[in-house]
Amino acid sequence: MYFLRKCVILHVKIRNMKKIIVILTGIIMLFSSCASEFNHVYRSNDYAFKYEYAKQLFATKKFSQAIVLLEEVVQLKKGSDEAEECLFMLGMAQYNYGDYESAAATFRKYHQSYPHGIFAEQASFYVGQSLYESTPEPRLDQSPTVGAINAYQQFIDYFPESKRRPEAQARLFELQDKLVIKEYLSAELYYNLGGYFGNCSNGGSNYEACIITAQNALKNYPYSRQREDFALLIMKSKFELAENSAEEKRMDRYRDAEDECYGFLNEYPESQNARLAEEYIKKCKKVIKD
Repeated sequence: MYFLRKCVILHVKIRNMKKIIVILTGIIMLFSSCASEFNHVYRSNDYAFKYEYAKQLFATKKFSQAIVLLEEVVQLKKGSDEAEECLFMLGMAQYNYGDYESAAATFRKYHQSYPHGIFAEQASFYVGQSLYESTPEPRLDQSPTVGAINAYQQFIDYFPESKRRPEAQARLFELQDKLVIKEYLSAELYYNLGGYFGNCSNGGSNYEACIITAQNALKNYPYSRQREDFALLIMKSKFELAENSAEEKRMDRYRDAEDECYGFLNEYPESQNARLAEEYIKKCKKVIKD
């Protein structure tokens, strides 16, 4: 009985393995068939069929293969009735595949070639979307962010009545916030470096760089949610600059720091840093009085 049971178990295992082998073989044959079919289409000179096959690939979300065919077909469709659709589809395939840089370039090309085309509004919107998807974190260079902001603004200017306008505006404000964060991180870095690089007693310090960076940010983004944070950095930097100044500049800088503290309290009377501003004022008054 034991031997018989072992034989039955072994038979079942062999049968299951055969099923797995059959399934795997079917999958391999399917992929081989698909690859063979794609290669056949790719080598074909029937560009009408090639374009229809590319549309089928796009519809089934096989974007990488669709891009290969569309990049070839789009060159041959210039001047035809299908050229506009082909170019827009290429941009969407690139976007969905995650090649945002190429997608942005393709959508720009579409908008330049067909400013009044049937996909003009979508193409203009997706220039911004493509650039948005490739924007880096705030600590890195924000050139792509500026490009995305400009693209969204251009879309709003061209299509002010578009249903996508609220989405474009929301993304535009989000990207502007990223630029603000970039400026804040730069100003904060200068403040944290303090007197490590540059001789405060001889002028030209990181505190001065912090003040200039923060003041420029307040001018460029007057309605930023981080306005108080910038104001705090300016106040703290001016006080530290006075503390580390050469004798001939100390009094003027303490007066400047004192004025900054009063300005901070006037604008943010309920701030959590109001007490710090008051402490700075006392210290400034003591130095000025003495």
